Amino acid sequence: MMSTAKRKAPAMKTKPKEEINVKALAWIGSIVVVIIAAVTVLLILNS
Repeated sequence: MMSTAKRKAPAMKTKPKEEINVKALAWIGSIVVVIIAAVTVLLILNS
């Protein structure tokens, strides 16, 4: 029983890392979208 408890602990530790990666990808994606939108607006205003 002790060995199974120790095996479950690393699995729980890897799940938060995946959630952090998903959040980081979401932040990067949103930042890229905002930058693209800002560039397009500036191009439209300049033209």
